[in-house]
Amino acid sequence: MARPPRPANQPWRPAQAAERIRWIAQDDATELSYKQHAIEQLRTRNLLMGDVLHVLKTGFVYENPQKASRDGFWKYKIENKSPNSRSREIRVVVIPSVKPQILKIITVMWIDER
Repeated sequence: MARPPRPANQPWRPAQAAERIRWIAQDDATELSYKQHAIEQLRTRNLLMGDVLHVLKTGFVYENPQKASRDGFWKYKIENKSPNSRSREIRVVVIPSVKPQILKIITVMWIDER
């Protein structure tokens, strides 16, 4: 796999975040970690973990990140449609780590949901 897009240091601007998250998600060596809340949200919405992975691999980040509870980590909202979303857009809140390569899924929601 090609080298990751720069910059490696966070926080990333939205376009950089989308590019970096997509790159991390496409690497088979990346570890995915799901908070229990995210798993419950998937069940409630009849979505699959594959839908989340699809959004992570193809999605867009439109907003600046928020600080995570752990220093040096940031939460990003990445969004897109997935094969099982019935034309609805999904938002995944994720905390990415480059070294080691981990994507921690915090929650999953419909974008049009309040």
